[in-house]
Amino acid sequence: MRKKNYKGRCEKKSVPKCNEIFKAYDAIQNAYVDVLSSRNDIVEIRCNVPLENMDYTSDFLCIKTSGEMLVRECLYRKLITKPMTIKLLEESRQYWLRRGVTDWGLIINEE
Repeated sequence: MRKKNYKGRCEKKSVPKCNEIFKAYDAIQNAYVDVLSSRNDIVEIRCNVPLENMDYTSDFLCIKTSGEMLVRECLYRKLITKPMTIKLLEESRQYWLRRGVTDWGLIINEE
């Protein structure tokens, strides 16, 4: 998750299952989009998806061949115990749960 109008450095690239130019704001996003692209059960990848009525975005929203949605949030291990990070991740999980998404998860970097 990150702020909606985040202005940090980003790497742009074309991703076959993404309808727009993919913008990676960190190494985790950049690496994980390749994992998602290689999955046969995923037909569409949306990146940095704005959350309605919130000032944040979710890192990945994917549409599976079954029509189900998958949401992934990327974060660095050093941030996982920070109270604000925990609060924001829970808000994201609840947001997507209210929209029927049960396949919600975290992608955490290796140390």
